[in-house]
Amino acid sequence: MAPSHTVISRDGTSIAYDREGDGPPVILIGGAFQFRAFDPTTKQLAKLLAGRGYSVINYDRRGRGESTHEGSMTLADSIADLYAIVTELERTGDAPQGVALFGNSSGGAIALAAAAGGLPVSALVMFEVPLDREGGSEGEEFLAGLRDRIAGDDPDAVVEYFMKDMPPEWLEQAKSSPSWPIMVRIGPSLEADAESLAWSQSAPHSELLGGIQAPTLVLVGEETLDAMGPSADAIAAALPNAERRAIPAAQHQWQPEQMAETIAEFLDAHVER
Repeated sequence: MAPSHTVISRDGTSIAYDREGDGPPVILIGGAFQFRAFDPTTKQLAKLLAGRGYSVINYDRRGRGESTHEGSMTLADSIADLYAIVTELERTGDAPQGVALFGNSSGGAIALAAAAGGLPVSALVMFEVPLDREGGSEGEEFLAGLRDRIAGDDPDAVVEYFMKDMPPEWLEQAKSSPSWPIMVRIGPSLEADAESLAWSQSAPHSELLGGIQAPTLVLVGEETLDAMGPSADAIAAALPNAERRAIPAAQHQWQPEQMAETIAEFLDAHVER
């Protein structure tokens, strides 16, 4: 794999990324606690997709890994970071038809917000985006609570709050593992994840997502949490060129070989070379 690259976002934040392979570009957008040094599964996915003829960008979201942050870590900042990567790909002539996005979990909500905001997107693939009910207020309330804790003096409380609606054993396992200090350190960057989910409730899904024309694959695991199936249904129904598909996956986790095969087959059918 080539050495880590960087681009500078609109506010001076340095965004670090790996790029592997040649072909149409695909950007991998991590979910809540993902970044390159902490996420070997996505690194393997990048390698496998590169082997299928794609140029794969695996980046650290701001405030994580080798990416810095110069102030805020909002959804708008995260979208600006994607624009910075895409602008660099356009500058080098590597994204004439736009970029494909793969968003995992809340990274899928960020992908949707970026595409809805005009990022040049050739295709979208997302896995188990945890949207709440259309028109509800849960997202805004959750975001406000998270921001209160980010502004407080207990960094552990940020992650505890973010995980409060997940299966209790997930939090217990996290707190007893060597990963907990890393999760706490990147806690402030969870603001963009929470804001992307609040954004999804800010208007009817048809209004928010109906303008996204890119072909979209909405994935859910065959064994999944109760909320994920209805969320996938809602996203697929709101997008004009979307299909929903179940894949072998459980407990909000996927295998890189299966995911790479699924993504590559979809992009092969929908992305120009």
